[in-house]
Amino acid sequence: MTSSTHTISPLRQRKIDDMRMRKLSPKTQASYIRVVKQFAGFLGRSPDTASVEDLRSYQLYLVDHGISPISLNATLTGLRFLFATTLDHPELFTKMHAVHVPHKLPVVLSREEVAQLLAAVDNLKHQTALARASEVVSLKVSDIDSQRMTLRIEQGKGSKDRYAMLSPVLLERLRTWWRFAHAQGKMLPGGWLFPGLDPIDPLSTRQLNRAAHAAAEAAGINKRVSMHTLRHSFATRLLEQKVDIRIIQVLLGHKKLETTALYAQVATDILREVISPIETLPPL
Repeated sequence: MTSSTHTISPLRQRKIDDMRMRKLSPKTQASYIRVVKQFAGFLGRSPDTASVEDLRSYQLYLVDHGISPISLNATLTGLRFLFATTLDHPELFTKMHAVHVPHKLPVVLSREEVAQLLAAVDNLKHQTALARASEVVSLKVSDIDSQRMTLRIEQGKGSKDRYAMLSPVLLERLRTWWRFAHAQGKMLPGGWLFPGLDPIDPLSTRQLNRAAHAAAEAAGINKRVSMHTLRHSFATRLLEQKVDIRIIQVLLGHKKLETTALYAQVATDILREVISPIETLPPL
């Protein structure tokens, strides 16, 4: 009988401890560890032996290999934590510079496209989850309040608890899924509303995104579709329905109103209602 053990280096253990002390989320911790591992692979030796020029060369290497601005900045954040916090050598980062992230409008689906997308999903769990495309993977049955018609989102966007709207149609969808999942033994008592392959774990964001991609392809939708696309579409529809933008801000969990205001640029129904000043001029 053999057993394998994974030895953790003192440097990695100290970094893990530093992240635990600051109570960084598991997702952030995994990202930081992955970033340092990739840098060590580039360097060919322990990261704690890196110089200012090594770090500068690594950023040039990433840029030359086509890394996106968002991924590059995330990499720099992970490395900065290692050198400034764990190694206490912030001066090594003097040659590293975050890059500007180009401003892009979100991809939004029309009402018809959303209906086509959901109709193309052949899995009831995925179909129900995508209909409420906002941190659904972390929902438990106890988070549904059918009396107040709300969903409790624990530690959602920005690591904040908040309430989301629960429409009668969505409530009926959730009830249909709940009855089906219990009949099939796919949901543990008091467990996740959308369990993963192992009911102990919630459905992962990656699994749900794969379902969204497959449904978009099956429905013939040529836009890049993800859970974020459905979230953007949801916010845009609310804005077009004249819902107060501050209410939309609360529903989405945005910290800044400017983030929510971005949807005004893609709310085409609102844009079409705007009358150009030239239309009010007397005829020539």
